[in-house]
Amino acid sequence: MAGSKFQYDESGGTFFYFLLSFLALILIPASYYFWPKNSKQEKDQSKSCRKCHCELCQLKQNRLTSKEPQKKVKRRLTKLLIVVGWIVFAAIAYKVAHLERDHVDWDPFDILQIDRGASQSEIKKAYRKLSLIYHPDKDTGDPKKFLQLTKAHAALTDDEARKNWEMYGNPDGPGAMSFGIALPSWIVEKENSLWVLGLYALVFMVTLPTVVGIWWHRSIKFGEHQVLMETTKMYYYYVHRTTHMNVRRLLMILSASFEFSKRHNSEIIERPSDNIEMPALLKNFTSFGEKNKEPPLYFPYSLKARALVFAHLSRLELNPATLAIDKMYVIKKCPFLIHEMVQSIYQMLTLAVNGHFRQMSLSETLEMMENCMRLSPMIVQALWEKKSSLLQLPHIKEEMLRHFVTRTRHIRTVQNLVRMKKSDRRNLLQALTDEEYDDVMAVCGQMPHVEMNVKAEVLGDIDPSIITVGAVVTVSITLKRQDMSTLFEKEADDNSENENADNKEEEEVVVEPKKQQPVWQKQKKKSKSSKSNKKKGPSKQPNNGRKRQNQNDGKTEIQKEQSDMKRVTATEHQEGSDDSSKESDSDSDGNDDSNDENSKEASENEEGDDQLWKETQMMRGKKEKTMESRSRVSHIVHCPYFPDRKSVV
Repeated sequence: MAGSKFQYDESGGTFFYFLLSFLALILIPASYYFWPKNSKQEKDQSKSCRKCHCELCQLKQNRLTSKEPQKKVKRRLTKLLIVVGWIVFAAIAYKVAHLERDHVDWDPFDILQIDRGASQSEIKKAYRKLSLIYHPDKDTGDPKKFLQLTKAHAALTDDEARKNWEMYGNPDGPGAMSFGIALPSWIVEKENSLWVLGLYALVFMVTLPTVVGIWWHRSIKFGEHQVLMETTKMYYYYVHRTTHMNVRRLLMILSASFEFSKRHNSEIIERPSDNIEMPALLKNFTSFGEKNKEPPLYFPYSLKARALVFAHLSRLELNPATLAIDKMYVIKKCPFLIHEMVQSIYQMLTLAVNGHFRQMSLSETLEMMENCMRLSPMIVQALWEKKSSLLQLPHIKEEMLRHFVTRTRHIRTVQNLVRMKKSDRRNLLQALTDEEYDDVMAVCGQMPHVEMNVKAEVLGDIDPSIITVGAVVTVSITLKRQDMSTLFEKEADDNSENENADNKEEEEVVVEPKKQQPVWQKQKKKSKSSKSNKKKGPSKQPNNGRKRQNQNDGKTEIQKEQSDMKRVTATEHQEGSDDSSKESDSDSDGNDDSNDENSKEASENEEGDDQLWKETQMMRGKKEKTMESRSRVSHIVHCPYFPDRKSVV
């Protein structure tokens, strides 16, 4: 049996194949995950919606644009590295495509430069001719070429050699199979063995375990939503301990999250100026809860984070060099922490319903979850829960709210403001300039107007709308979001419809001209009795006449009903006599028709069952689609006090 040969790549051909495949394994996923995504959606949204030009929005825009150059540099470097990698990949692919093949099929006819159908005399003649040229003793001699000529001549003239060539491609018989290793031979040379061994040890024994260990150490600290596990445990503890929590209690627990502790988060900065600025800031708040001794609610980092959250909700101005920076970091983390808190409450409620620990009050837990959900709009809009929602509009201040609620108007929400007539709304906001009024209306137009449709049904029943005792009811809720700008359009449409209706009424109400009698006819004069009747007022005689008419009408109706009843009874007697005469004739045909009716009923029942099965499958498919469906369209939120751009789905 032939042996095998393993040899390193001397020419570098196979190494290029290895390098090409290695680059492809790196570049394809890197291009998919790390290539900067195009923010076309954000650009389209920013173009479609009018930007607010209030002072706070301008300051926020300037602050965010100041960070964009750093992001642009990072994106350009990432693009440059990926593009360079693909250029190297293309160059190696071009090199591989033009490499000379090491293994070439051995053909004696090509070596002797003759056709495959040549005779023995032609083969010998070609061999003699070429041997005179390539013989080593000649000036034009080539030992390698002469050896190939001799081998080709033997393969075509000797029967055994020709048989080996036809079977194995070699006149000497089966040879050893060679495998090329896609690494250069200098790697295994004795002089370079120490360096190669050190490189392998550095990569596979030091670098790789270190990278994996750091990644594992950081990943086990965080949960599914990139929230510290210690924070999630604290949420579970307080939810289990107190089933009912108001908004302020939830804010205390939120500010005690370990993301705001220097011990658990290296990004937190502890400033020496906090000892001077924090006591002055705490004087602005009542019912702050600083005397609470529950850990970690009374820890210094928790008190600082709580004070910054309270200052944000109260819209207080802080030192831009110290506390304002810390406040932006804390507020930016809050939406993720609130989401984790809602998930914790839901998980605890599910465990309690399944009986894993003490029963929790469903009403109190749902109220606590509702209070927790209220924290998100409070943080984004920087408003306490009892403040008016109109304060989230630009240029609207608290001093102006007293004009919104008077005896003649009750404007308490943004929707009430939008539904006003344009003239009344402009009169209400007459303290604002035209540009400020346009900003207010632009922000109002971007706000959501949600329509909810609730449908309860029993899947699998013939009539899903009928709900019985013990039935499994499926409640499907459909939410349709529209911008409040649609209310402006409806208002304009309603106004145009009203104008058109008024015009139609004016067209319909046409004053008919009085018919003038010809001149030769005498005009009738009004009698004096008519004048006296007008002065005396309406007389009693018409009323008596109306009463008599009503009585007569009642009598005639009763007589008509009696006559109709007599007619109905007469027709029933006639039909009964006809049916009795026909029964004798139908008895003979009844037996024949009963079999046909039974077969028809069976087929109809089968078709009904099949149709019911199809309907249930369609309903299940709709249910799965509705449960999995989620809108992918995001909408920009006007939030000048929130440190980052905010968009909702």
